[in-house]
Amino acid sequence: MDSYDRSILATLQEEGRIANVQLAEKVHLSESACLRRVRALEAKGIIEGYSARVDPQKAGLPGIVFVSITLERQDQDELQVFEDAARAIPEVMDCYLMTGEFDYLLRVVVADTEDFERIHRQGLTRLPGVARVHSSFALRTVQKSAALPIPEP
Repeated sequence: MDSYDRSILATLQEEGRIANVQLAEKVHLSESACLRRVRALEAKGIIEGYSARVDPQKAGLPGIVFVSITLERQDQDELQVFEDAARAIPEVMDCYLMTGEFDYLLRVVVADTEDFERIHRQGLTRLPGVARVHSSFALRTVQKSAALPIPEP
């Protein structure tokens, strides 16, 4: 990736709906060259897709719960079964395999504590191989970003 690609990525992360004409102008390329580069970044999988940012509060999901999960065992088959089941819970926004005190960290969005109780009872505690579930409610979001810091070479 060169400086043009980095500039394209930085701009698209901030303005995902920008027209190619404006993008080309911002990154100082011709429209055709800019479009070729965007298509190449998409083809290489550097740009994975496009989406809208939805306000969780206005969408009725203002709560964030971080859930750490410890499994009974950690063999590859058990991990895969757990991960497949975790992906099936719509409120699980992120799921990370971790090192340290627990095996997985999940970010779960909820409407309120009653909603989390439902998700906990019907989803999280029924995940295969779970030995322990520990939940922490976020009180306030201090920093949140979907844009990666694109490093210069």
